[in-house]
Amino acid sequence: MNQRANGEGSIYRRADGRWTAACYVLRPDGSRVRHAVYGKTRKNVADQLAVLIAKTKAGLPLAVESWTLERFAEHWLKHVVGPRLRPSTRSSYRETLRLHVLPTLGRTNLRALTPTHVRTLLANKAADGLGARSIQIIHSTLRTMLSEAMREELIERNVAAVVRPPSVERVEVQPWSTEEASRFLAASADHRLHALFAVGVALGLRKGELLALRWDDVDLESGVLHVRQNVQRLPEMGLVFGPPKSSKSRPQFRFLQPRRGCSEPTAQVRLPKPLRLDRPGSTPAWSLPRRSAR
Repeated sequence: MNQRANGEGSIYRRADGRWTAACYVLRPDGSRVRHAVYGKTRKNVADQLAVLIAKTKAGLPLAVESWTLERFAEHWLKHVVGPRLRPSTRSSYRETLRLHVLPTLGRTNLRALTPTHVRTLLANKAADGLGARSIQIIHSTLRTMLSEAMREELIERNVAAVVRPPSVERVEVQPWSTEEASRFLAASADHRLHALFAVGVALGLRKGELLALRWDDVDLESGVLHVRQNVQRLPEMGLVFGPPKSSKSRPQFRFLQPRRGCSEPTAQVRLPKPLRLDRPGSTPAWSLPRRSAR
């Protein structure tokens, strides 16, 4: 056998008859390690060796460690998701993987994962009665995680990206009419959270934004309500406060000036347009008791 030049790797036949080729490849951390491939013929291992050498010359690292899906999920949640994303997103990813992905695919080698694995997982979840939206979340979580594995060059393609998740029929939200909103507020007039309900009906805030409101967010002198945070109850974390869902979700709502001649000072909140259905052009308002800051 001709002597191969330095950097070309080596090819030899084992005692058991199989062929082996080996060369030094780059690892993701920049170091080099000797990596071997095996095959039944010399041509087979020579072709594999050529691919390894070409990647090394191009400066592309090779995933030489054996990553299972479960092991990479742990790495991804700790080092990628943890420092960058909101607690609610971290919790959603963690619970989706724990409940739906890892029990089935956790021990599968990352590089051995195929579209069939993903397609079968989603089909089984549908057969178990899981809704289309929940299956979409499973697919999205797995696709996002495997995208990071590609970024770290642990895999060469994202098998979840080639699998189509089920479609979800979008249901148009039907807002209450002014009459329906009035009936609700009248029925809840004696409830301890009536003022909260009125603000929610009038301004259309999310539940987490409503429950996170503080008196510091209400400026009755200027007649402005600020939405600065939201709150969620997350598994194993309890109540977690954070910024609104997006920068566009930090609106300022302007109140009407307190009425004159009232026995109790009030601040009025104008209803948004979706609730003004019975009398176009009118500007109905709800009156909320004005309270001093605590």
